[in-house]
Amino acid sequence: MAKKGDWVRIHSIILTPEQRSSAVPEDTKSVPLEQWTKGYLHADAKLGEIAEVTTRTGRVVSGTLVDETPHYQHSFGDFVPELQQAGDEAFSFLFGGSAK
Repeated sequence: MAKKGDWVRIHSIILTPEQRSSAVPEDTKSVPLEQWTKGYLHADAKLGEIAEVTTRTGRVVSGTLVDETPHYQHSFGDFVPELQQAGDEAFSFLFGGSAK
């Protein structure tokens, strides 16, 4: 259970497919417009419950609680030896000597 004041992420549907503009492409129009928002929880809540948060910019938003203490999960991909070599060569060119 997330506690009041915890940093959380909520999810909400802004527009259902039926509410989407006819001007958007068919593949876009066929899915809902969704929003994921991070903020500080107003009251204790469990995952899956409706919750209200205040964002870092001061907006108050409500939605379904989907994550407690959210964090980034991206990476810069797999190691590429050629990029390491290019970096070593650039270091040597710019500063002389070896980066190793």
